[in-house]
Amino acid sequence: MPKAADSRLLAKVVQNLREPASQSSGRTGSILTIAGARYTASSVDDEETRPTGFDPQAAALFEAIVESAYLVATADGNFDATERGAFEHVVLTACDGALSERKLRALLADLEDLRVEDGVDKRIQMVAKMISRADQAREVLRVAALIAQVSEGVSEVERLVLERLAAECKLPATAVDDALGEVENALAE
Repeated sequence: MPKAADSRLLAKVVQNLREPASQSSGRTGSILTIAGARYTASSVDDEETRPTGFDPQAAALFEAIVESAYLVATADGNFDATERGAFEHVVLTACDGALSERKLRALLADLEDLRVEDGVDKRIQMVAKMISRADQAREVLRVAALIAQVSEGVSEVERLVLERLAAECKLPATAVDDALGEVENALAE
């Protein structure tokens, strides 16, 4: 990865993460931004028990999306400070301030612990269990592919993780190529 991620590329990735996938009709935002807003609906004080807009299914979906992108980003065994900073910037910006930096860093620390403890294959299985629909699975692939672009494109090992995610989510064999093609077209504009 270069010393600093290209700010134009980061801006394009963020913009594409905010938009609904091309297959989504009638949706006003991406699954990431919508689930991210619901994920943080109870963030005033986790100890409080007052009613909130917290949606546990949206929270699980948000975590699955972030974890899938994290698994792809760490697939090569290198998640240095520059790549981590770009990852955090992209996710935080795409969530339009609904997610705090502290919460994202805590989530990433948890994901790292889980990846080390369980291994990538088990984490891919767990991500797939949190996804209930094909459009969500396609969005997981799209987000992971977009974030992989931040670090000089999708490497062969990152593509293998995307393929394993697609297979575990019961998507057709063409799903990874479709996601990568959509990302390539979106970033070329």
